[in-house]
Amino acid sequence: MLSTVWNVIERLLTTPYHPTADDQPFLSRAETQTQAGVAVTVAIPSVRESEKLFGVPLGHHGLQPVYLRVENHSTTTLRFQFRTTDPRYSTPLEAAGRCHFSILKRLSAFGLLGWLVSPLLLLIPLKLLTAQWANARMDDWFQTRGFHRRPIPPGETAEGFVFTTMDAGTKIVRIYLMALNSHAVREVAALEAGKAIADGPTPVDLDLTFTLAVPNLAVDYEHQQLAQRTASAEFETCSVATLLERLKTVASITTNRSSRGHGDPMNLVIIGSFDTLLRAFVGRWDETEAITLATCWKTVRAFLLGSEYRYSPVSPLYLFGRSQDIALQQIRASINIRLHLRLWLAPYRLHDKPVWIGQISRDIGVRFTTKVWNLTTHRIDPDVDEARDYVLDDLLDAERVEAAGHVDAMEPSTVTAPRHNLTGDPYYTDGFRVVILLSDHRTRPRFVEWSPRE
Repeated sequence: MLSTVWNVIERLLTTPYHPTADDQPFLSRAETQTQAGVAVTVAIPSVRESEKLFGVPLGHHGLQPVYLRVENHSTTTLRFQFRTTDPRYSTPLEAAGRCHFSILKRLSAFGLLGWLVSPLLLLIPLKLLTAQWANARMDDWFQTRGFHRRPIPPGETAEGFVFTTMDAGTKIVRIYLMALNSHAVREVAALEAGKAIADGPTPVDLDLTFTLAVPNLAVDYEHQQLAQRTASAEFETCSVATLLERLKTVASITTNRSSRGHGDPMNLVIIGSFDTLLRAFVGRWDETEAITLATCWKTVRAFLLGSEYRYSPVSPLYLFGRSQDIALQQIRASINIRLHLRLWLAPYRLHDKPVWIGQISRDIGVRFTTKVWNLTTHRIDPDVDEARDYVLDDLLDAERVEAAGHVDAMEPSTVTAPRHNLTGDPYYTDGFRVVILLSDHRTRPRFVEWSPRE
């Protein structure tokens, strides 16, 4: 009994802070890319791993540490550009400060026990002091493990954590290393001294992109199942002309499970591998969670509060006899306003590149309906062509488009004579699909108008 009371008192009077760096399983998921004599390694801890490593729940504060290691075997001094990785990154001390133990929370720990055992109130100064000690240790721990803004000379290695904003599921990490132009410095010095300019190599900046799966999110697709489908399915290899003919045979609208109802228009075609697709979209779009009781509750709560839920599940629509293979979304201020994109792997390839048939629409509000079990549904913007062309604009801005054009898909409909989807929302369209050939790397696009309307 006395030991139990003492343990309670000890927990009240102290502020435990026990980070550990002994076990770092996330390093087994690290990826390394080498370019121009520079090896860059990136790894991302899960929410639980980062909490164990830093001793506090960083995920609760919207923080995600990204491990970065740069081995500079080149002849050029490099400088890491933090803002390219995340414009909203936090410094180590800023991240620690967001996770500090609150003095008010420490005092509230006395609670009713403090009133019943009034002598404990005399120990409040000790409680404040231990919280300050713990926060000071936290500052030091974060500071010593952060990746700092310093030049990386040839032959040296820099490593540490960059504290980025929280992303679940797949995270795109762009690492930009600026080459400090020491040759230009030598040119200026030579000119000032009136000497000849010595020849030398021009330094080259490094721009690397990593696509990393973070084990935080139960997405509505499983990579392994999709990989199996990609590997085992029979695909027809097509030229551009053949693919255009095949696309004419693909259904122009989605259906429900029974294939009896008509849904939203199939107004998008994406050509590129699964990894290329993720690199192009994720970071600007979010994956969606699987539909479970927990995610349904999170959706209802976000709906009632009008709050943000980045990974809200997307209802299934059907093509090729199955629901979408991939669902992505781009949210606005609340769950009621978002763009949602569904993609199905088609039985065709453009040469060696997979073809994805897609449906994109923009949610602009919610309304009541008797056509779904929860009596509410999103109201879509009836101008579905705007959402379709937004995807093209977004990918152009991301510099991921190699070629793009529009092809006929269905009979046009008008504002005065719209079609309707499964939940009764009206929509109108010019009847085109946009076809986008993705690039594996950032590039300037070349447009090919495959089937212009006469």
